[in-house]
Amino acid sequence: MGCGTRAGGTDLAGVDLDRQAVIQGVVTRDDAPVAGAYVRLLDRTGEFVAEEPTDVDGAFRFFAADGDWTVRTLAPRTEPVERRVRAQIGSIIEVRIAI
Repeated sequence: MGCGTRAGGTDLAGVDLDRQAVIQGVVTRDDAPVAGAYVRLLDRTGEFVAEEPTDVDGAFRFFAADGDWTVRTLAPRTEPVERRVRAQIGSIIEVRIAI
């Protein structure tokens, strides 16, 4: 499906943006990072592609192919939150999710 995951964060050393797009961001609650929330990447049809937990800074990162994607966040004591994004090879899409 053209997607993989790696721990989130701002360091993009070694990332080849000529071959992939980066969808990354931070999950917060009351302006504080949420560690251990689960973030899912869904394709344009809503099918599950990948999942990763947020790190201690609330960060996550996915590598994706061109196209429309949905980022869904799952965390205790909150309803799922979704953000739609459009990825393009060579781009970095920043997604901030407040739960």
